[in-house]
Amino acid sequence: MKATIPQPVHESYRKYRKQVVWQIILPVVLTSLPIVALIVLVNVATFNQGGDVARWAAISTIWIVIPVMVGLLLSLVLLTGMVYLMKKLLNVTPTYTGMAQDYVHIGAGYVRRAADAIVKPVLQLNGILAGINAFFEKMKR
Repeated sequence: MKATIPQPVHESYRKYRKQVVWQIILPVVLTSLPIVALIVLVNVATFNQGGDVARWAAISTIWIVIPVMVGLLLSLVLLTGMVYLMKKLLNVTPTYTGMAQDYVHIGAGYVRRAADAIVKPVLQLNGILAGINAFFEKMKR
């Protein structure tokens, strides 16, 4: 005996199924149809009698190289802009980083003093307790 799991039939599930069809499947099918048509057209034009395979190979190479060139050009522009900004930043930063380092050093002194002040009572109490323990240990001998 096999148990069958009933499919959900609530409204949100029906909306989800409709959205899957309209927002995922349909755009993928509509995008792939022109691509398949273009592939068929190129094959028919290339491999017909008298088709020029070398010309179509050159055209295909151009279409492959164009996006790569555009991407590399954008990378070059981005890298050039970053180098320019780093040059400008390095002209300004020594002054301000020196000031920031001085303030951090001053702040570290305050933090060290505050931490010592917080720990001092605990250390004194531990010292007193250790002295008392040592006194009673000597008394036991």
